[in-house]
Amino acid sequence: MSKGLFILFFFIVPVQLRAQILPKEGSRLNYRLIGFSFPAEAGANSYKIEIATGYYNKADSFKKKIIRSVDSKSNKIIAEVPAFGSQYTWRIISSGKKAVVENNTLYHFSTQMNPHVDTTKLRLRILQPAEQQYKDDYVAVDAGGVLYDMNGQAVWFITDTNGFGGNVANLEFTPQGTVTFICMTAYEINFNGDILWKTPNKGVISGDTAHSELYHHEFRKLSNGHYMILGMELLLCKSVVSKDSSYIIFSDDKDKTERNGYKLGKFGGIVEYDEKGNAIWSWKTSKYLMESDFAYYNPTDSNKKFDAHDNAFFFDEKNKVIYMGFRNLNRIIKIEYPSGKILRTYGEIFKPGVKGTGAGLFCGQHNIGMTEDGYLLCFNNNSCLPDALPTVVMMQEPVSLSDTLKKVWEFNCTVEGKFNKNFAMGGNAIELPDRSLFVNMGSKYSKLFIVDREKKVFWSALPERYIETEKRWVPIYEYRANIISRKDLERLIWNAQTLRSSQ
Repeated sequence: MSKGLFILFFFIVPVQLRAQILPKEGSRLNYRLIGFSFPAEAGANSYKIEIATGYYNKADSFKKKIIRSVDSKSNKIIAEVPAFGSQYTWRIISSGKKAVVENNTLYHFSTQMNPHVDTTKLRLRILQPAEQQYKDDYVAVDAGGVLYDMNGQAVWFITDTNGFGGNVANLEFTPQGTVTFICMTAYEINFNGDILWKTPNKGVISGDTAHSELYHHEFRKLSNGHYMILGMELLLCKSVVSKDSSYIIFSDDKDKTERNGYKLGKFGGIVEYDEKGNAIWSWKTSKYLMESDFAYYNPTDSNKKFDAHDNAFFFDEKNKVIYMGFRNLNRIIKIEYPSGKILRTYGEIFKPGVKGTGAGLFCGQHNIGMTEDGYLLCFNNNSCLPDALPTVVMMQEPVSLSDTLKKVWEFNCTVEGKFNKNFAMGGNAIELPDRSLFVNMGSKYSKLFIVDREKKVFWSALPERYIETEKRWVPIYEYRANIISRKDLERLIWNAQTLRSSQ
């Protein structure tokens, strides 16, 4: 080996090895469930990490405060520390056939504190403890952007370093081992909170490149690495009703000023972005609605006249169809991808002079999904029925042109104690690998629970906040909630060490 090559080897390798010790020295972590990794030692066949509360530079002081020792055959270990807002010191011990080596090099990190994981302010109160098969799962809530274990202990939160603030919408875990959510803009982050990707504002749906695409409700990362999200389009429009017909016309007023009978209508659409932020496909609701029975939409609340309120979509990537839901219209449509052709319309159909009732298989519904055995899965707020509680429904699609949508399964949600039965918004249902369902009831009583198809409940909890002036706990509105297994969470933790911010 030449002298020049030897020097290059000597200087670069130690830097690489030092970089492998994680968490990095002095890190301030937004989680208590931590992935420790360090260089493998020659001849070692097992490792131990020791963790102490506090900051120490001397081994003697450190040993007196050790709170956790974790053994592993690998140089990658996941361990949980007890508290947020605390300082920790740790070290590595390696063992081989010949000896146990105590590395007296001490490393340091701390966990951040955040109001959303302060248990004197917010909590997840367990109503029914988890049965064995779900004990190692974790649930995430939108209010605060917090991940809890099944005992109601917070283990991770979305840091507000980037201005997220904490409250987010549509917090999800992707198949690629990342986290996505909406906070005005839509983001993809790793477990550390580093931004990996965010939506551009190109006005594809809104038509407003100067301000915002008005992203809302649903954001999904697809299996091919692309992203799909709902946007909003604000249009001035008014109804024209004659003896024989009813239709809607638009104004081209650039200031969007409501006058001469025109009202500002809320329409929407879906846009698909690639990894570089290029809009490669989009579909708007306004064109579909103007060509449908929307002109006869005659809600009891006139403020909803021009608010179709698209609030959910599900992309069946295998069959190339998109299901899109409209809460106010009590409707789900099936769209062919990429043509945009409407294949089916499920729900209420509007007729001239008839007030919409919403009575049907669902009304005021929030999310759409599909079960492994091919049923449409919907969280049904039941908001068109007085004092009705939400339901979770599975529906079988028509198998022929003359067939209709059929309800094949339904679960009636329940409340504990005296609670106003007003479920007007939010909520979702997700099928788990064992075909049971994880459900969030949304609205002002966002109870979370797991139920199987025999309608047995296996776990339930209620997110709550403390009102200091009233000295009592009250339920928190959770837009949506999600669940992740321990296996998938570990993948998310390790991915954060390789998936770094591109911002």
